[in-house]
Amino acid sequence: MEKLSVVIITYNEEANIERCLKSVLWADEIVVVDSFSSDATVDICRRYTEKVFQMEWQGYGGQKNLAAQKASHSWILNLDADEEVSVESEREIRALLEGKPDFPAYDFPRKNYFGERWVRYCGWYPDRIIRLYDKMRAHFSEGRVHEKVEAVEGVGSLKEPLLHHSFRDMADYIARQNRYSTLSAQDRFERKGAVGIGRILLGPPWVFLKVYFLRQGFREGRLGFFLAASMAFYSFLKYIKTHECKASWVKR
Repeated sequence: MEKLSVVIITYNEEANIERCLKSVLWADEIVVVDSFSSDATVDICRRYTEKVFQMEWQGYGGQKNLAAQKASHSWILNLDADEEVSVESEREIRALLEGKPDFPAYDFPRKNYFGERWVRYCGWYPDRIIRLYDKMRAHFSEGRVHEKVEAVEGVGSLKEPLLHHSFRDMADYIARQNRYSTLSAQDRFERKGAVGIGRILLGPPWVFLKVYFLRQGFREGRLGFFLAASMAFYSFLKYIKTHECKASWVKR
């Protein structure tokens, strides 16, 4: 049976981390890399594992790759602090690792929660995401945000979900979308350059139509409308901040 290291990066996650850690006590090892939290995150983590490290922030992808290097085992289950492994998913992971996995990486469906509510529409489910991988044959991309596991030899799929307690409330959602849009704009500008005015004007309305109608956000009621509108605004923020990157570059 392949041994498994669970790897988690943290920063001020005292509200989430214990739930995450409790869900993976069955793993062979838990590794936490913290970015110098100012709350009780590190103290909570040390109740569950001795392998708690602190490291300056390297961006989401870079931080997760450095954290994987500290793991003793080749197979990595990477979790965010606000994620939780369901009992069904635990069984499926165990069964997979008892044999010889066919792929170097596996994705999961993910149940995303807004507060206590599981959001089924708006494109929020199944929201497949790669979280289990062999670090000798796969790794995270090095982006500031929206990092993903890259596996040249292909990706398998698991059936049972991870649970993602993504946002506490609307204020939390809006604050994080503002932060993520800044990081995404910086990444986009470095990879693709400036954004045209057409993208700024037409991109956000298209996002709203796609989320609210094509992805059936209307079936979530008022929450669906809020999510469609805020995801459209996120698109606007990302593009206008990319344009701002161009202005900053020209000034230099």
